[in-house]
Order: sequence, then C-alpha cells, then structure tokens
Amino acid sequence: MKVLVLNCGSSSIKYKLFDMDHKEVIAQGGIEKIGLKGSFLKLTLPDGGKKILEKDIPEHTVGVEFILNTLISPEYGAIKSLDEINAVGHRMVHGGEKFSESVLLTQEVLDAFTACNDLAPLHNPANLKGVNAISAILPDVPQIGVFDTAFHQTMPDYAYLYAVPYELYKKYGVRRYGFHGTSHRYVSKRVCEFLGVQPEGKRIITCHIGNGGSISAIKDGKCMDTSMGLTPLEGLMMGTRSGDIDAGAVTFIMEKEGLDANGVSNLLNKKSGVMGIFGESSDMRDLENAVAAGNPRAILAEKMYFYRIKKYVGAYAAALGGVDIIVFTGGVGENQCNCRSEVCEGLEFMGVKVDLEKNKVRGEEAVISTDDSKVKVVVIPTDEELMIASDTLAILNK
Repeated sequence: MKVLVLNCGSSSIKYKLFDMDHKEVIAQGGIEKIGLKGSFLKLTLPDGGKKILEKDIPEHTVGVEFILNTLISPEYGAIKSLDEINAVGHRMVHGGEKFSESVLLTQEVLDAFTACNDLAPLHNPANLKGVNAISAILPDVPQIGVFDTAFHQTMPDYAYLYAVPYELYKKYGVRRYGFHGTSHRYVSKRVCEFLGVQPEGKRIITCHIGNGGSISAIKDGKCMDTSMGLTPLEGLMMGTRSGDIDAGAVTFIMEKEGLDANGVSNLLNKKSGVMGIFGESSDMRDLENAVAAGNPRAILAEKMYFYRIKKYVGAYAAALGGVDIIVFTGGVGENQCNCRSEVCEGLEFMGVKVDLEKNKVRGEEAVISTDDSKVKVVVIPTDEELMIASDTLAILNK
C-alpha cells in the first residue's frame, strides 16, 4: 500500500511517498517558489543527498504533475507507474468546527472546507489547489483530508471562547481553534508508546517549538487547551509572529503608525517575534550564534522566547491539575538543548528535573529528565506526514 502525502502552501508543495506495509518513506521532496521566478523541485536521493530540478511552475497543478512525473522518472523515480499510488493524504490547515477527525474528501467535505477560507485565507485555498490537482491528474485515487485544527476540537467551550460579545462567535466563528494539531496528536500518542504507558490518566503538555510554535494541554489523550487561537498568531513568541499581545497595544500602534488591518496584520505576523526584537534574523540558529557573540538584543530576544514557553507550561500544569509528561518537538524543541533546559529551569517545584547530560540529545527520541524527576521530560521528533499517511490508511481500511 503506497500513500502520497501532500502539504500545499501558498507558494510551495512538500511531499512524501510512504510504503505503508513497512511504514517507510520511499521518496520525498518539495517544490518552492510556485508562481515566482526561479521555481524548483528539491528531492532527497536514496543516499540522502539532495538534487535540485529547475522548472517553470506557474501554479499548483503544474507542480503536482511535476512531482508525479518525478516519482516515476527513470532517473529519480521511486515507483514504476502512478497506478502504484493507492491514496493521497492532504494536510488541510483550517477545518473550523466542522471537522474533528480526518475524512475522505468528497465534494460535500470540500464545500464545508471552502467555507472556512475566511479563517485561513493564505493556507486553505492552497490546500484545495493540491486536492484539485490530484483530482485532475489521478481522478480515481481516493483523497483524505487531515486537519491541523481537528485534534483541538475536544477543548471545552470555556477554554476556546474569547470574552468578546457572544454573537461574534455565532456570526463569524470567532473562537480559539489552535493549530499544529497533527503534530500535537502524534507526539502525545507516541510519547505514551515510547514510555510504555496508557494515555488515560496522564496529563501531558506538548511543546511544538519551531519557527511557528504552540503548546497544548492534553488529558486522557484529549486536548483541553492550546496556545494558538483563531489564527496562528496567538500564544508563544515565534520567528516572526508576536504571540500574545494586548489588543489595546494593537489599536495604539495602528493609530500611531497609520496602519490599516492588513498593515497591522503584516507587522504582527511577519515583522515581530524573534525578528522584531533581535532585528537581524528570525532563525533560532542565527539567534544562538549572536547570543554566543554577546549581542544584547539577541540575548533579550532569547530570554523573552524561553520565558513565554515556560509561562505556558506553568499555566497548563495549573489547567490540568498537575503534569505527568512534558514533550518537546518541532525544529527548535527537538534540536536546541538550551531551549529545553531554560524552559524547565525553575520548575523543580512542579517536580521537573532535567538531566543536563541526557539533554544533549538532538533530533531523536529520549527521556531528558533525571531518574528521580516526578515529571518525565521527553524529546519526541514530530512526524506529521506519517500521521497523515496512517490516517489515510485507516480511513481506506474502514
């Protein structure tokens, strides 16, 4: 059984082809700069090397076709014929309140998904382009949608509602939805397997820390709260996003800087966070190097970044009535040792003790807390694509 997983962004498509009989990736890569000059496909060769294939890719259908042709090409192919692809799983960003689990994509489902476009104007239309491209090229292959927001649909109303007039929720669906759900679901499930425990009775805080970051509070395997909101702007300080900010500060800045809604959205989404404070880059590796060189703005940005994560961990421990397991995942969470140690420092009162030697791990599954730590602190690299492929297989086998 072979499953192709597609993640279509506004100007990019990432793909992975899985052989689900062995749960292994047999081809992967991505297209960047769709609709722009210099578009290309970058694929991973069997020996781990990378190969760049340049091609003019004006829109997503051409991109998907290029990916499919590459998968069966004599030189870089992983399969002989497109008939070998049994199903396609799509990352779908915003399912609103309509989707609490992954589903087979029918016209009815796609219409309901399209109705959520307002909530994710950059992502949802791009996700749909991927679905439409597959429908055009491989009309008989079943397609499955896996929603970023679905895992968080178990949050209680008192956690997901904002304290604004209730009719705004009724009229426009203004509430907390949360994102990175596929990642939070994968790592919260995987950490229990890794530790040999059942999710029932366990209180887990999952920290997905990357260029975008979010934290979730999980009880008995279900999400009770998460830090991103109506959009992925709320919560943690991120690469270019501000995270939590006083709404009064937003209107104040708009007035002082003469910004309209688009202008202030651009400021908070693309020019804030680490980029806004450090001023040179939004990449945590660049920040780490600048901190080592003693750059005062870099030091400030890093302190703010870690402090915000710590604050959410503490808040969610309170919301869950304690915590049994803290998980770190995402590009930064998996690879940056000092992020994990700084976040956990000072949480000894909650029963959190990190073993600095064990914490030197990068990108692999490991317990990094001491043997006598009441709370297990664990690194679990996320695998959203495998989760999407597994969901796709499960729905086909229903």
